[in-house]
This record gives sequence, C-alpha cells and structure tokens, in this order.
Amino acid sequence: MIVVCGEALFDVFCDGDTAAGYALSARIGGSPFNLAVGLARLGMSPMFFGGLSGDMFGRKLASALEIEGVDIAAAPRPPAPTALVTVDVDAGGVPAYTLYGSATAERQVVAADLLRVPLDAAAIHVGSYCMAVEPVASTLKELVMRQHGRSLIAFDPNVRLTIQPDRAVWSGAIEWMLPVTDLLKISDEDIGLVYPGRTPEEFIDMAIDAGVALVVVTRGEQGVLAATRAAGKHAMRARKVEVVDTVGAGDTFQAALLSYLAWHKLLTRAALSALDAPSLLAALDFAGRAAAITCSRRGADMPTLEEVTTQD
Repeated sequence: MIVVCGEALFDVFCDGDTAAGYALSARIGGSPFNLAVGLARLGMSPMFFGGLSGDMFGRKLASALEIEGVDIAAAPRPPAPTALVTVDVDAGGVPAYTLYGSATAERQVVAADLLRVPLDAAAIHVGSYCMAVEPVASTLKELVMRQHGRSLIAFDPNVRLTIQPDRAVWSGAIEWMLPVTDLLKISDEDIGLVYPGRTPEEFIDMAIDAGVALVVVTRGEQGVLAATRAAGKHAMRARKVEVVDTVGAGDTFQAALLSYLAWHKLLTRAALSALDAPSLLAALDFAGRAAAITCSRRGADMPTLEEVTTQD
C-alpha cells in the first residue's frame, strides 16, 4: 500500500466575468489529493492521510476519494474548514495559486493521528505545503522518521510561496528530508524558487550526496532529468502535446512513476539504487506519457491506466 500524506482542498477557477464579478468553478484538488486519485486510476490501492473537514467541501473531498477507490480510513477529521485556493492560469497554461484561509483542516493533523497509518505500508509519500506549515509539518516529519527504513519514502516539495512565503522554511524542509528520502521528485521551478541560481544538475548532486536514491527533476516542456548514484544522470524529452493547462501534471508524473515502480517490484530503496539506465528511462517514459495526458485537459484530471497504456 502507498500512503499519500498532505492536503486535500478545493481549487477555484475563474470561468469568466459577470456583471457583478466573476463566475467561479470550484474543483477538488490539492497535490497529495491529486496524487492519491492518480494512483487509484492507475490501478494502485492508495491510502490518503490528510485532514478532511466535515464541511460541505470536506464531505465532497472524502466522497470523491472513496469513489476513486482511495482508502480514507486513516484520514483525520479535524473541526476546521476546508482550504480554498484560487488558480489563476496565464496564457501559457501556467497556474498561480493563492490560498484563502490558514486555520484549515489540512493543517490540523497531529502526532496522535499517526496511529491510523499502517506500519507495513510499502511507501509513504509526503510533500507540498503541508511540509511547510504547522502543526502538520512536524507530524509528517514524525511519520517519516517512524517509517524510514521500513517503507520507501517519497517526497515532492511542490513549493508554493503564495502559501508559505518564507524560503528558509522550504529550504529547511527540503534539507531535512534529503537524508531520509528514497525517491525525490522536484520541479526546476521549485529549485529556482528555493535555491536561486542553482541548476537542476547542481541540485541533483546535492540530493544524491545527501542520501537520496533516485532524484527526478521535471522541467516542463524541456522534459525530465533524473539520476541515481549508480546510473548517473539521464535526460528525457517531453512529449509534444497541445497544452490546456499544467495543473496536476507533476502529481500525475509522480503517481505514474510510483505505479510503474510498484508493478515492476522496484518500490524499495535497494531496487532504486540498483536501477540501470534502460529501466530508469522506461519508468520516466511511462510517467511522462501520463503527465502529457493531464496537460491536454483542464485541471488535474488524472488519466486512467488504459489511457496511458494506449497512448501513441
């Protein structure tokens, strides 16, 4: 079982002007939420560990996860509202996020809630802004330490300075995670935001030296750069696609990468460390195909296994 930890929220899009303001469209989302759904659509049986409100938005999030086949038995239900995030997409399909609310359910996950998470999970995925706000960040760090060496630890920082503007908090979270992370997925944009002037290649060297087994840097239309200590660095071009927007593309990539590794019995630190170049490139190709599908439609509409495997 892959346990996905972090936020579930509502993304709010503008559907155009009205005489009195804007027509808004609210959609279920949040990077870890998207990842859990992506895993389920790709044939996995994920568990979601994140705070779900009892308000109308939280009930919808819980229902949507269950409908997709995501186990929510471990998800805490704090008495707090659901976070709402506006998504302002530019002409190139690139989103900008603004969070409304801070004392919200995804943040109110505490150490006592960790009893809900199974000790025998195959993998624990943490990330996004829940690693940069309290008390949930400390709770997830405690979970990582509990499961380190017992489960594969996957991490995607998914940096959002509009939600946590302190770069030092992000760099602190990343540098705390590197020595205990087996699989790191990060975007070149994240690297640029937290470590201005540092190239993806330099960041990869830093991460590998700190102890990460597999580092994957997504670079949008430039494709992907990935590395292990044994296999070295390898680049893969992005698939050509007519981009509607890139919302959820990184989450799709990570879901597909984790799924591929699970199917091929590679979801352990030892297996990642021993990956040869052809196996690494095959995993990246599958993940890239999945992400391209998400980019071709609006919002974080994750592809199914059939869609990915039948794509040209």
